Amino acid sequence: MADKKSPATGWPLVKGDFHSGDANSPVAVITMGSHLDEQGICDAGAAMCGSCKTENLGLEKVIANYIANPNIRFVLLCGTEVKGHLSAQSLVALHKGGVKDGRIVGAEGAIPFIENLNDAAIKRFQEQVSIVNIMETEDLNAIKAKINELKAKDPGAFAADPLVVEVKEAAAGGAEVAAAGANPQFLEIEKRLDKIEKRLEFVDAEVAQRVGRKIGRDIGILYGLVAGLVVFVMLLFMLQKLMALV
Repeated sequence: MADKKSPATGWPLVKGDFHSGDANSPVAVITMGSHLDEQGICDAGAAMCGSCKTENLGLEKVIANYIANPNIRFVLLCGTEVKGHLSAQSLVALHKGGVKDGRIVGAEGAIPFIENLNDAAIKRFQEQVSIVNIMETEDLNAIKAKINELKAKDPGAFAADPLVVEVKEAAAGGAEVAAAGANPQFLEIEKRLDKIEKRLEFVDAEVAQRVGRKIGRDIGILYGLVAGLVVFVMLLFMLQKLMALV
């Protein structure tokens, strides 16, 4: 059996949009822009499961909770990417290239600025966990199967003790304000991205409704044609019977 360590007292330390499960599990799951059965995923063996909508404060919360629990060795990325913020791509970039001058190296999101994590915390994250990317997967059976696969590879707890970092989100707006301090246009970009994301979600819903109505109409027409054909065949059969009698 793989060696385990006690996570930091009170773990998970940072509150957020997630569910917690077995603290001894080596797998944490991020559903990114999707909201799946997160409690069910935890029940299937994940230490944590939740979404991550932003490429700054959201990532900081996720990482702070992971490095406070040495038992977490795999981060499973699934669900859909977050439009504009690209939080999944930013997390992968942070794990690969770290941070330079407060910005995630190689991140393509709108505001990939890290304020609450120092170099030691980022290095710890890079060394402690491996990223497993099955993005765009929302199938719960596939996610649970991957959890079981990773649990079978459990290397045991990370050698170092839990690392506790404080994530400040109430201090004048957190990472977003730090980014705006460098360039005030960032907050405006953030607002516009949020509006675009909401409009895209509305358009997706409207398209789905229109497609549904069209499919329903087409099915109705098809049923009508089939019914008409059946009636025609029955009339033709009856007509043949009558002609046979004559």
